[in-house]
Amino acid sequence: MSFITKNEYESMLEVCNNPDALSLRDKMILMILYNTGCRVSELVNLCVSDISIETDGTSSIRFLGKGRKERITPIWKSTAAFINNYIKMQNLNCDNRLLSNNRKGNLTRSGVGQRITTLTEKAAELSPSLNKKNVTPHTFRHSAAMNLLQAGVDISTIAIWLGHESIETTHKYMVADIEIKRKAMERLDETSNSSFNYKPSKSILAFLASL
Repeated sequence: MSFITKNEYESMLEVCNNPDALSLRDKMILMILYNTGCRVSELVNLCVSDISIETDGTSSIRFLGKGRKERITPIWKSTAAFINNYIKMQNLNCDNRLLSNNRKGNLTRSGVGQRITTLTEKAAELSPSLNKKNVTPHTFRHSAAMNLLQAGVDISTIAIWLGHESIETTHKYMVADIEIKRKAMERLDETSNSSFNYKPSKSILAFLASL
């Protein structure tokens, strides 16, 4: 199991700074994965109607997870603004899929994986530590969980955030609504130049491996 640091994530964003449609789409993919910790299957099935952009900073994304169970995850203002601009630039309507491939068809899970591999290779020039990591879309899921853990968020809240129903933990399983999850998100920095020094316990690593 691996995860990426905030510095590595920022390096991956940096290689997507070109103004072309592919770079913009790739950058949006990275932002959504890192911000929400969603599964790649949830990502590729997103429709524009699943995105809720609010002016008061309470924007969110609706995911349809395993067993067609729905959950709502808050997103940072920067993520919301980027998604909103992308939707407008691509002239997407509510019925459109958020992500498409070069042929204007639906982007697949393998397609996302290939793009992540390409972006990781490019970003390794800025963050050589990426050369030692096998970065996949699922790595971002682990990274989101690790970020929440580093911020002191309860493991039960993290399980609900990620749509993971069954965990082995001594913590009381709590029901977290969108406000609780938003407060958890607000405890995180969107970007940081600091290294990621959090050292998880074996029980935490076992939980992350089950996500």
